[in-house]
Amino acid sequence: MDEMQAWTVARPGPIDSGPLRPVRRTVPEPAAGEVLVEVEACGICRTDLHLTEGDLPPKHPGVVPGHQAVGRVVARGGRAATGGRTATGGRDGGGGVVADGGSVERFGIGERVGIAWLRGTCGVCEFCRGGFENLCPRSTYTGWDADGGFAQYAVVPQEYAYALPDDRPAAELAPFLCAGIIGYRSLLRANLPPGGRLGIYGFGSSAHLTAQLATAQGAELFVMTRGERNRTLARELGAVFVGETADRPPVPLDSAIVFAPAGDVVPYALEAVRPGGTVAVAGIYLSDVPALNYERHLFHERDLRSVTSNTRRDGEELFRLIARLPVTPHITTVPFDAVDRALADVAHGRASGSLVAVLD
Repeated sequence: MDEMQAWTVARPGPIDSGPLRPVRRTVPEPAAGEVLVEVEACGICRTDLHLTEGDLPPKHPGVVPGHQAVGRVVARGGRAATGGRTATGGRDGGGGVVADGGSVERFGIGERVGIAWLRGTCGVCEFCRGGFENLCPRSTYTGWDADGGFAQYAVVPQEYAYALPDDRPAAELAPFLCAGIIGYRSLLRANLPPGGRLGIYGFGSSAHLTAQLATAQGAELFVMTRGERNRTLARELGAVFVGETADRPPVPLDSAIVFAPAGDVVPYALEAVRPGGTVAVAGIYLSDVPALNYERHLFHERDLRSVTSNTRRDGEELFRLIARLPVTPHITTVPFDAVDRALADVAHGRASGSLVAVLD
């Protein structure tokens, strides 16, 4: 277990120029409070594409992308930084694992966990203390600030990992760790009323999960997207209207979420919502928004909101919801050695639903 395979961003650039390279790396060692995870599957996200192509400049050379990783804990690092002392052996009273030396750990060897985008926050700033850790100015992110899940092994701070069930395939769980969590937060930010009309612009990995969450809770779904494969999937998932990005829905919408990373979509979404409606922009990256006309786009108390990362509470709430709601990712699995080609499929609009790399 001394070396592993991984994908790194050698030099950011267009995906067809080969910026993502396969390498051999030393298996990382978990520090205190971290766990080492043997990766079973890792979802492929548009954010990975933004990082690889340089829309998000890498924080350090040769970073390993991937932030939707599912795997098993194979080692724990040192003494955990949190948790009190108990007797060694077994579980502590709060459900953690009591490690050698008496420190409390969240996960035992062999437990399945998820590694998501949010990797760390300071815990003491006004945002962390106020329940908005997603806005922490010292927040860090998997696959950007630190190596992520496009590797056979990855480390994660235990307090930022998610406990995952054993009764669903790893490849099916992976998309929830970013596409699902960000979609869930976007749905909250969109202020959709019960049974309301929700417009979705762009219909990729996050959008198709959010659509299922919304319809399972009684929403009426309207989808505006490019690509016949995406439009077909939207119809299969119960959309009552499916059109091109610029098409006006047949009725005013209560809320809309823009998943497409294109700023020129925002005015269409604002025109489509009713007075008092809300448009949430879900992406971490967006091209420039064109000039807005106040009366056409914003007057009558239309709200335009952004979505920034997520809190751990968002993730915990999402996993409780999907345990009881019929939300299933439409996945295409790819072998680990085809991660670069899968990202190219995302870039060129050839992907539908969620792409997931699986490891042997």
